[in-house]
Amino acid sequence: MIRVGIIGGSGLENPEILHSAEERNTDTPYGAPSSSLLCGSLNGIEIVILSRHGWLHTIPPSEVNNRANIFALKEAGCTHIISSTACGSLREEINRGDLIIPDQFIDFTRHRSITFFEEFEPGKMKHTPMSDPFDEYLRNLIISTAHVIGIKIHEKGTLLTIEGPRFSSRAESKMFRLWGADIINMSVAPEVILANEIGIPYAAIAMSTDYDSWKEDEKPVSWEEVIDVFNRNINNVLRLIMEVIQRVK
Repeated sequence: MIRVGIIGGSGLENPEILHSAEERNTDTPYGAPSSSLLCGSLNGIEIVILSRHGWLHTIPPSEVNNRANIFALKEAGCTHIISSTACGSLREEINRGDLIIPDQFIDFTRHRSITFFEEFEPGKMKHTPMSDPFDEYLRNLIISTAHVIGIKIHEKGTLLTIEGPRFSSRAESKMFRLWGADIINMSVAPEVILANEIGIPYAAIAMSTDYDSWKEDEKPVSWEEVIDVFNRNINNVLRLIMEVIQRVK
């Protein structure tokens, strides 16, 4: 049986979209004691939605626990996970509101090695290049669906996960480029690691929301500005996710 987990919400957290929608709380280890899920169906496919930042994106990134997200969807019996997320882009051809389907990431963090279940000495940075961490079938399905329904996407992007502030300076972006990153996001990469560990196919649809924070003499973009961009351009993400769900096998 196919059960698709959606992280991020993308407007799907509206109960009116799903048939027989109901809210559930699922106990999850490694963080918050429970995660609130919206469960229902869409044209015969079971859907479980975990809104990472809450209804209308009211929960800031600093209060979101990534480990709880994936474990909640595992406990709910999800067979596939599609994440929708905001990102910052270091690539000039990507503008605010553009969609990117990332194909790999670089995990650069202080307290985690390649897995969530082993730690290494605190204070030492770990640079872990990862190749092809996203499920190939699910990622290719998103790309082909976007082409079929006429939504423009950027098919490649290397995500970077870092500790510290979500939005950094242009000087830091030069360092990120040296590592091979071109998209900055603090949530998707840890989720991919954990999803791979527990065996759930995972792919992401990223939207560029804070591109201007990497330009010369630009102030960092606020959380409110990120959400404004995300909400103004959400229709393409919502449409793409709903079309992909119907094609999952």
